[in-house]
Amino acid sequence: MSLGTGLETLVDQTISVITNDGRNIVGVLKGFDQATNIILDESHERVYSTKADPISIVGELDEELDAHLDLSSLRAHPLKPVIH
Repeated sequence: MSLGTGLETLVDQTISVITNDGRNIVGVLKGFDQATNIILDESHERVYSTKADPISIVGELDEELDAHLDLSSLRAHPLKPVIH
């Protein structure tokens, strides 16, 4: 299955995007192109400030589960960079 095919099933759903540098951006997937540039609506970044970086992971987000998380008290070790 190509990444494009996988992304088609996620259009108009809330997704979580983790960039190669470990940033986490959450939003509603509205579209994408053959280079895997994506369009997110109602997006926000969790933890870090925003800048354009290559995408490493895209995944569907369980909105009900996510709404119950207390992100102000949740802590984790930083993600290591993706090595190609």
